[in-house]
Amino acid sequence: MDVAESAARRLAWGVHNAVGFVFMLVWTAGCISLALLVLLATRRRDVALRMAARGWAPVLLAGAPARLVVEGADSVDWSRPYLLVANHQSVIDICALFRAVPVPLHFLLKQEMTKVPFVGWYARACGMLFIERDNPRAGPRLRREAAALMRDGHTLCLFPEGTRSRSGAVAPFKGGSFQSAVDAGVDVLPVAIDGAGDVLPPEGFRVRAGVITVRFGAPLPTADASGAAGRQALADAAHASVLALLRRSA
Repeated sequence: MDVAESAARRLAWGVHNAVGFVFMLVWTAGCISLALLVLLATRRRDVALRMAARGWAPVLLAGAPARLVVEGADSVDWSRPYLLVANHQSVIDICALFRAVPVPLHFLLKQEMTKVPFVGWYARACGMLFIERDNPRAGPRLRREAAALMRDGHTLCLFPEGTRSRSGAVAPFKGGSFQSAVDAGVDVLPVAIDGAGDVLPPEGFRVRAGVITVRFGAPLPTADASGAAGRQALADAAHASVLALLRRSA
């Protein structure tokens, strides 16, 4: 590839990303506005959550363009609630998970997301949970809220690494993240996301075409995960499961 062709490709992707960023903002605002209206009319959070899975997420994935491959979902009993734990490569992970999970999905989000117009409004209205990292006293309350959500039959997703991976390596999972599943008596469902960081890197908005694979593992029981040691053992088992699922793509 000569210099002129390389420059032309960079320019084309630059234009694509600029247009894509604007479209993402407009599409997200429009979808959320519609979802909030539906929620106001029906009082059904499950409907508003599934609108994200069936409308918002697939359009953004197609616009990347990213092809989504889902493996193992047919082996999961989705009539049961889970604490879904996944590695975190990119903000587009949210789109991929919304699309891959066939039931209404709640997320544990950073408290800062409540300040983001539209996204924060939607998240609060749909019953998402928020973590206050600078407030240690908020932890017990958050665990109670998460356990109550799952006891009520809802599936909650969190990223137990605590932040997006810049290198693609999966950081250790924090045991405290799993206490709510133990309290609620629900299984932990490991999920591996592969390729999202290549489609949309964790820093900036530089989209590239690619394949995102979401691979579901076997549920992990929480009945014996008592105390700090048991909780950390559960986290380590989930971490090992995610790593094994990622190795399937190697």
